[in-house]
Amino acid sequence: MSRLTLALDVMGGDIGPRITIPASLTALEKDPMLSLLLFGDSQQILPLLENVPTTMKSRLTVCHCSRTIDNEHGISYALRHSKGTSMRLAIEAVQKGEAQGCVSAGNTAALMGLSKILLQPLKGIERPALISVIPTVDGGKSVMLDLGANIDCDAENLYQFALMGSIFAENTLNLVYPRIALLNIGSEDIKGHKSIRDAAMLLEKDPTLNYIGFIEGNFLLNGQADVIVSDGFAGNVALKTLEGAAKNVIALIKGKSKNSLLKPLFSWLLTRIFKESYQRLKRINPDEYNGASLIGLTAVVVKSHGSANSDAFAYAIADAAFQTRQQIPNKILAGLEKY
Repeated sequence: MSRLTLALDVMGGDIGPRITIPASLTALEKDPMLSLLLFGDSQQILPLLENVPTTMKSRLTVCHCSRTIDNEHGISYALRHSKGTSMRLAIEAVQKGEAQGCVSAGNTAALMGLSKILLQPLKGIERPALISVIPTVDGGKSVMLDLGANIDCDAENLYQFALMGSIFAENTLNLVYPRIALLNIGSEDIKGHKSIRDAAMLLEKDPTLNYIGFIEGNFLLNGQADVIVSDGFAGNVALKTLEGAAKNVIALIKGKSKNSLLKPLFSWLLTRIFKESYQRLKRINPDEYNGASLIGLTAVVVKSHGSANSDAFAYAIADAAFQTRQQIPNKILAGLEKY
């Protein structure tokens, strides 16, 4: 395992340092070769580091900044007023070579826009996309993109997403000739928007890609495809629907009895009766599976859920460290040159 420095926007997310700082400490405990640059308000950060061992503190650098990009800010406003914010400074640290990757739970549009401006897309990529690994019900994994970075996509955009997704799956899931599917409202060739049908024609003509056709939303977790491609609107809605459904079912299995004495008993019985299904559902839970990457950039940028808890944000940090060590951007660039 090689030494690595990541830049964190610790002010991002719904709660900020109270989540991101404990997550940072968890990441450091699990990865002794990792160092972190923490961008945010030192008055909020430093009290949370008071009892941290000196050896761990030596791998932390607090980079004070008082300005942030709020989630309610539109992309134009956020970009114009981003100077000196925790998000921008974290990305600039990667741009300057002070860090090798970045993690933020902040405004998705702003993170995408700033990353595209400061880090630049890979040569030949028109639009970077949000990609994430999702678990399947049979214990496997698939990758899905775009998850919200690009609302409107034409056929060429979707084709490029498929290329990047295939290379990403090959290098992160160790797959050979991964199966690619386009998310659509039906499996028939005549279904869906023209952009989706045109993208299907482009993919069918490319013998280097293993395109298998359209996939409907009810089969996203069935392992029918290794790479699931969609525009950012449909992808974001689909993923959040899956995550929300999983969390609600988990809550149901745990029991919601109003009787405080019976509730622990019901929870214990149900989690054991449905033990296998419960464990599979937990893998879909965003609390245990967090982080989407802005794929197609010259460096690794991971977007955590804004509502992520400490464990979930720690997973996002670990994901960024893994991708950076695996040199995923370089492998995507090399793969694109082959296609």
